[in-house]
Amino acid sequence: MKTNMTSNISPKWQFDNSYLTLPPAFYSFQQPSMVNSPQMVLFNTPLAKSLGLEFLNSQIDQTTLELSGNITPEGAQPIAQAYAGHQYGHFTMLGDGRTILLGEQITPTGERFDIQLKGSGKTPYSRRGDGKATLRAMLREYLLSEAMVHLNIPTSRSLAVVASQDEVWREEVHQGAILTRVMKSHIRIGTFEYAAHYGTRPDLEKLTYYVIQRHYPEILDAENPPLELLKAVAIKQIDLILDWMRVGFIHGVMNTDNTSISGETFDYGPCAFMNNYNPRTVYSSIDHYGRYAFQNQSAIIFWNLSILADALQPLIHKDAYKSEVMIKELFHTLQAEYYDKRYLMMFKKIGIVSPRKEDNALIDNLMQWMYDHKADYTNTFSALLNPDQFPTHPIHSESGQSWVAQWRSIVNNQDGGFEAAKGLMETQNPFYIPRNQIVEQVLDQAVKGDLSDLELWLQILKNPYQLQEVDIRYLFGIEDFRTEYKTYCGT
Repeated sequence: MKTNMTSNISPKWQFDNSYLTLPPAFYSFQQPSMVNSPQMVLFNTPLAKSLGLEFLNSQIDQTTLELSGNITPEGAQPIAQAYAGHQYGHFTMLGDGRTILLGEQITPTGERFDIQLKGSGKTPYSRRGDGKATLRAMLREYLLSEAMVHLNIPTSRSLAVVASQDEVWREEVHQGAILTRVMKSHIRIGTFEYAAHYGTRPDLEKLTYYVIQRHYPEILDAENPPLELLKAVAIKQIDLILDWMRVGFIHGVMNTDNTSISGETFDYGPCAFMNNYNPRTVYSSIDHYGRYAFQNQSAIIFWNLSILADALQPLIHKDAYKSEVMIKELFHTLQAEYYDKRYLMMFKKIGIVSPRKEDNALIDNLMQWMYDHKADYTNTFSALLNPDQFPTHPIHSESGQSWVAQWRSIVNNQDGGFEAAKGLMETQNPFYIPRNQIVEQVLDQAVKGDLSDLELWLQILKNPYQLQEVDIRYLFGIEDFRTEYKTYCGT
């Protein structure tokens, strides 16, 4: 009979379990399921070192058992978190259906990070799911989350992927795996929805002040901490969405349960990076109506934030009308700020240091030009900086050069001239993104046991803002890659 054991060979784990100070309704104690023949596939040594877990690499057999869920690390108190959420606009009760939170690792610098096993078996919240994950999906999350780190975008991290010999049924039989996910926390808008719908007012208050203390302690002494929390989370999420749009990232499943309170990208399910610019681009196989299309991500984040506002409303003011007025005033300000920030983000991409209001038309014209010419989103900005590297890009067309002439006139006459523009653009525009074509190709090899292409791709993506002496397919993708490309949740 299989039973989980407790390890006493890893004394350097520095677990705290502050989430357990919340009422028991927010979680269920749950041991991970045992798996057959776990094998370490990828281990993130730099991340382990930053977490104070470098010792894990020196005892990899023990680490494999711990990060597969077969042995519980000393100090861990495994739980599954309860939450709710709006999925494609519909409210439902949810919870960790295939993830187990081991605890919160305290780093040598005093930072706190959740250590979570994904694909670790059924929990009380699994509903009809098997609680498992496929090797391909977990390798994909490792690759994409690490790429986002080096694109300088807030994200969850992947500490390890452990494969098992368990069979996982999706559209066909896959090899099973467990990913160790690291985040500042896994608290989400859906956690607040859960407290508001299923808990008591004291439950909601405890969650709110726990989150403030953990993530936003600077607002503890504010006149209205719940309102300031809404504002702080909103700013984090707005900035995150703008970062996604800066690099052409489409999350694909922006449900409220996938919107983190800490402002981190997470749940790398049906996500992808846009190739040719089309604001209506959708890759997710389950997003049939384009709710989470590239251009809709900003509107959806405000919709999600309105759900958080609804949950916090009783704490913002005891008078519901006054609370509603305060929230509306905040959102009016935030939406105006988003509009300005979006243009500022795009001005940085084209190197305009001190934009004028009339320069907005330059951005609008570029976006329309890219759409009309089906121009590659990433390479358009790279071609502005390095035209010789992209000799076939449509920016060299007559209409493209007409826009370039207007752009050059502005940047050449700004403080610092073109060199100032170049310096700014180099920090905003990656040459290398996780091209969908390359991602699928390296995963095809990896699930067969050949990790060489995946490891090379990970190395290239560590320096996305620098041109590298690598095969040009990493810049351009694969020309005949299927245009009907779809991504899947992997659940």
